[in-house]
Amino acid sequence: MLKLKVLDKYLIRQYLNTMLFSLLICTLITVAIDFSDKVQSIIEKPCTWKDVLAYYVGFMLHMAGLLMPLYTLIAVVFFTSRLAFNSEILSVLNAGVSFGRLLKPYLMAGGLVVALHLQLNHLIIPYTNEWKLYFENTFVWTDQEKGRSSNVHFLVAPDTKVYIRGYNKANQSGNGLRLEKFEGNRIASILEAENMKWKPDRQRWELNNYTVRTFSGLHESFKRYTTPIDTVINLGPQDFIYYQNQNQAMTTGELLSAIERDESRGIANRSYAIEMQRRTADAFTNIILTIIGLAVAGRKVRGGMGLHLALGIGIGAAFILLSKFAVSFAISGTVPVIVGMWIPNMIFAAVAVWLVSRAQK
Repeated sequence: MLKLKVLDKYLIRQYLNTMLFSLLICTLITVAIDFSDKVQSIIEKPCTWKDVLAYYVGFMLHMAGLLMPLYTLIAVVFFTSRLAFNSEILSVLNAGVSFGRLLKPYLMAGGLVVALHLQLNHLIIPYTNEWKLYFENTFVWTDQEKGRSSNVHFLVAPDTKVYIRGYNKANQSGNGLRLEKFEGNRIASILEAENMKWKPDRQRWELNNYTVRTFSGLHESFKRYTTPIDTVINLGPQDFIYYQNQNQAMTTGELLSAIERDESRGIANRSYAIEMQRRTADAFTNIILTIIGLAVAGRKVRGGMGLHLALGIGIGAAFILLSKFAVSFAISGTVPVIVGMWIPNMIFAAVAVWLVSRAQK
């Protein structure tokens, strides 16, 4: 069993209390700014107070998960700078405590924050993001739907292509279906149907008035069917509708299923993999910025807490900027998704090692 000393308990308590305080204050500020931006939509649109309450629960958790590493850095810099200004850090070091031993309670508290952040990102925030995105798409940004309704092409498998002339979202039906199956570099069969209807109870498409043409070398066979049949196509009504940032409302299991589905279709959709890696990478950023915060604010300087806070905010801004570049590289395919999403952590881990080597011992 791990036994904590008085110093450990004191630093862990200072870390967590300051972290929660900075998280609460910054979240309230973002809520106030967001409310002032959306108050007109809230008044004019037919939304209930329950819709507004659910939205802001989702919004607060979304912002907390998105900016938690920055809040962690500010909290560590703030309370460590105060300890350094009061010569408490210097007294601990003069008492024979090494910098590595001083870092131990910081890492323990940072580990708790990482565990909390992982739970939020993978389990809790995706559910509350559904409320947030529903409110925004229904009452605020009503033009965010990116659905496709005419001349739609899908690659439902590496060897199967679907074309649909028109799709009606209201009754989940389509017309002008053409299903092409390939063998190597030639067409093996073509199925064409006048209309198609989604049957939610059977999770199937019902086809009406369809024809099937098969090809074998120079020979072709043609058959027409008038009896409706159910067919299994790697396609559902949800594939015709896309909202901006909808991957944020998908649980980790749903993201894995979406990634597997796109891979089976031969589609290189990186947004799901990026969101998956971001949820884990952001959580471990807390540990790296905790180390940087201690190394930066642990030395007593002439500028005091103000200089430390300025350095901390500057480092946080640099990290966010680098993260945006990394996401752009990952989306464009310049680097693999896992590399792109972990590049900021790798670079700032190297910065943390360098700062620790130069920290006051």
